[in-house]
Amino acid sequence: MKRFEVYLKKRFLSLLLVLNRKSKFVEENYSIMPGAKVLFVRLNRIGDALVVTPLLSEIKKKTGVQVFVLASEINRIVFEDCPSVDKTIVFDKGLTSFLNLLKLIEHENFAALVDLHDDVSTTVSFLIALAKVPLKFGLKKSNSRIYTHTVEKTDPTKTHVVERNLALLKLFKLDYEKEKINIVYQPKKESLDKVETFLTNKFKENKFLIGVNISAGSEARFWGVERYRQLLSFFSTYDANVLLISSSRDLKYAIQIAVKEEALFYSPSFDEFAAMIAKLDFLFTPDTSTVHLASAFKVPMFGIYVQYNTDDLPWTPYQSKHEIVVTKEPNLLNLSYAEVITKLKPFVEHYVKSLSNPLL
Repeated sequence: MKRFEVYLKKRFLSLLLVLNRKSKFVEENYSIMPGAKVLFVRLNRIGDALVVTPLLSEIKKKTGVQVFVLASEINRIVFEDCPSVDKTIVFDKGLTSFLNLLKLIEHENFAALVDLHDDVSTTVSFLIALAKVPLKFGLKKSNSRIYTHTVEKTDPTKTHVVERNLALLKLFKLDYEKEKINIVYQPKKESLDKVETFLTNKFKENKFLIGVNISAGSEARFWGVERYRQLLSFFSTYDANVLLISSSRDLKYAIQIAVKEEALFYSPSFDEFAAMIAKLDFLFTPDTSTVHLASAFKVPMFGIYVQYNTDDLPWTPYQSKHEIVVTKEPNLLNLSYAEVITKLKPFVEHYVKSLSNPLL
């Protein structure tokens, strides 16, 4: 039944694309006035949301429009806490919810609708095609007929994901300065205070703080209990505080890893998790949304990445010093401890030594 539903959606989308006017304006004299409402659409995961915050920040700052975001239940927290976003609308599945959303879009009288997805989403395509909005922006792809204006997709094998999103600034007739661009996320004061109290209680001295995050939301990106034990042992040889970080979902692994009763932090709250990343001096992590939090707070980061069956650039932190190890296999099972340490040791020692040696 599910396959049949997908088939029907695709067939209906194909029909919409045929019937939809080739709606590219020849004139480029459109304008979006300060105070106008613009709806940005970005569903899916937390990482997907974080990497579009630089775009939203630039548009808000330079145009003065009201920024509305249509988000998923999973990534809504990123937009709800983003200073550039005026209102977040959560997408609900189901025909009734979809029809109500179309009514809401018409009622809000948006000046423009912007698709922030770089691939074709059938659901989002339906929404954009049927929404009553005068300007519809997106990256050029197979469903381009549904937009009024598009911009070329930059090469994902050569361009960072943040800059691929920033290409949409051209449709707002804006440019940007790369050195001023970064991920935007600011944890709440209560979360920052809570993690500060946690650290004060866990560590007797205020030393260089190394965080080891084991969670990536996927078994394919879990490096293994024994290798994380070895990693904690390696970090313990430095004059630093070492903190094991885990999601609640991976707590069972964290308990197995922390056999020497290393300090362990976990929280079901993403905001508290982000607040802890902000407190770190150095982060070790698999490829996950945590990477982009490291960028937001400019925390030096070492990452282990799975780049299976793709030549796209890894989603590295945009504004943090970083080093990575990449495997082309479908998971991290065969990424050896020795291979990681070879690159990790000189990288982390640069930052640890810099506390006592101003020449480094």
